[in-house]
Amino acid sequence: MKKIAVIGAGVTGVTTAYALLNRGYDVTVFDQNRYAAMDTSFANGGQLSASNAEVWNRWSTVAKGMKWMFTRGAPLLVNPKPSWHKYSWMAEFMAHIPHYRQNTIDTVRMAIAAREHLKVTAEKEGFDFDVEERGILHIYNSKKEYDHATEVNKLLLEGGLTREAVTPEEMKSLEPALTGDFYGGYFTPSDATGDIHRYSRGLSEACKKKGVQFHFNSTVREITHNVQGPVIKWKDDKGTKSEGQFDALVICAGVGSRKFGQMLGDRVNVYPVKGYSITVKLDDAESQQAAPWVSLLDDEAKVVTSRLGKDRFRIAGTAEFNGSNWDIRDDRIKPLVKWVERFFPDVVTEHAVPWAGLRPMMPNMVPMVKAGKKPGVYYNTGHGHLGWTLSAATAEIIAEQIKTEMAT
Repeated sequence: MKKIAVIGAGVTGVTTAYALLNRGYDVTVFDQNRYAAMDTSFANGGQLSASNAEVWNRWSTVAKGMKWMFTRGAPLLVNPKPSWHKYSWMAEFMAHIPHYRQNTIDTVRMAIAAREHLKVTAEKEGFDFDVEERGILHIYNSKKEYDHATEVNKLLLEGGLTREAVTPEEMKSLEPALTGDFYGGYFTPSDATGDIHRYSRGLSEACKKKGVQFHFNSTVREITHNVQGPVIKWKDDKGTKSEGQFDALVICAGVGSRKFGQMLGDRVNVYPVKGYSITVKLDDAESQQAAPWVSLLDDEAKVVTSRLGKDRFRIAGTAEFNGSNWDIRDDRIKPLVKWVERFFPDVVTEHAVPWAGLRPMMPNMVPMVKAGKKPGVYYNTGHGHLGWTLSAATAEIIAEQIKTEMAT
């Protein structure tokens, strides 16, 4: 039986491990944390959102980044401190603006394929992840934002997604808890939400029961390559050093993928784009009644919401280009709290748990799902803000590629 290593036990790593397991491989997963999904897959916005598949490669995004550079609470914040990686990444980002249309359509198609895999897997393996299949409602406060959404809708439709225009009255009918005056909205009934951490933990436990070996609390020190394939050297939390020979390796290490790619001579140009979230504890009946069940996406504020069971309300958003920095900044959390208080004034925000994570973004906003330069080396990384949405599809893509190439 062929032995395959996976580096990273976030949602991308565990879905990849599961896809390889289902194809009959002996799978070993390495992760630096004690449990699965403790970094970027811990507390994201929760949306399984094909309707949010529009890539960011537009001149308007560049203009907003420049406009908001010194506005600390802005939805998009760029630290102007010089960094070769950051500015070279941004140059590549702009170079991909001509591919905005096709990349958006391709991402929609992947997202649609992924959600069926996620749902079927959870049902098959028998674990719960607070899934809510109530759709996603995009809300717009201005005609300009709504008109852009109308143009995006044409691309979503070309990718196979149906998203319906709704009036302000229809928006409040879909989600009675929503307050405020809106220009209009778009509703995607086929989208859903769920707890990415619970899903990843549930799937990792299912993989473990079926024979996948997990090396948690393990630091991958070095990756080399010989005629048999990749060789991984790692150290556990007790300081014990080990080494293993594998027939193939899949790097699913989020923002760490760039480092591992360099060990193997591959350029993996992921940049760590920080996102923030708060999880509001709905401790009283009034807050539970006042919080929405339908997932929302405020395109202008770059805020998304998910209801995770009756007593948790997740609000996430913002994009911060500030290098490998996990600091939770109060001036980035406050806008999320204020957003809740604006649209859901009866929700008590006293117990709002903040979190920050680094999204691994490629300059073209499309995941890197392909083989490396050396035989038996593969990548499934760079999903950006859509890791939860796309992971199950890219796992199947890379696992099928490995199966095909290892059979020849």
